[in-house]
Amino acid sequence: MNTNTVPPARTAAALAARHRKTQTALGRVHEAITRLRREKAPVSVAAVARRADVSRTFLYDNREARTAVAAALAEAGDHRHRSLAEQENQREATWRERALNAEEALKAAHAEIQSQRTRIGELLGQVRDLQAEWTEETLQRITTENTTLKQRVRQLTTDNRTLDERLKAARSNLRFQDRRVADLEAQIAAPAG
Repeated sequence: MNTNTVPPARTAAALAARHRKTQTALGRVHEAITRLRREKAPVSVAAVARRADVSRTFLYDNREARTAVAAALAEAGDHRHRSLAEQENQREATWRERALNAEEALKAAHAEIQSQRTRIGELLGQVRDLQAEWTEETLQRITTENTTLKQRVRQLTTDNRTLDERLKAARSNLRFQDRRVADLEAQIAAPAG
C-alpha cells in the first residue's frame, strides 16, 4: 500500500466539511448583505467581509459570494442613484416654488412702484401748480402780512397778560370791598350800646 495516497472516505469527509464551511460562510455573506440593506449602510466588499467574518479573498474567489456582492453593489448603486435623483427632484421643486413666489412678489412690487410713481407725478403736478400761483410780489406780501400778524399776536399776548393781572387785582379789591361792606353792615345792625 502506498503511504502517499489518502483513502477515499477521508477525502470525501474533508470535501464535505469544506463544502459545509463554504455554505456556512455563504449564509453569513447573504445575512451580512441583508443587514447592510436593512440598516441602509453602504454596501462594499470590505463591509460585507467584516460583517460576514470572511476574507475578501473568499468574496472574490467564490463565484456565488462574488455574484451576491456584485448584485448588492449594483442594487445599492441603483438605490443611491434613485435617492440622488429624488433629492434632486425635491430640490428642483423647492427652487421652482421659490422662483414662482419670487416672480409673484416681483409683479406685486412692480405694480406698487407704478402706483407710487403715479402718485408722485400727481403730487409734483400739484406742487408746480402751487408754485405757479405764487409770484414774487405775492410771496413778499404774504411774508409781510405774516410778520405783521406775529407782531400783533405778541401785542395781544402782552395785552392779555396785562388785562389778566388787572382782573386779578379787581377781584382782590372786590373781595376786600365785600368784606368791608359786610363789616359795616354788621356794625349798623348791631345794637348801639
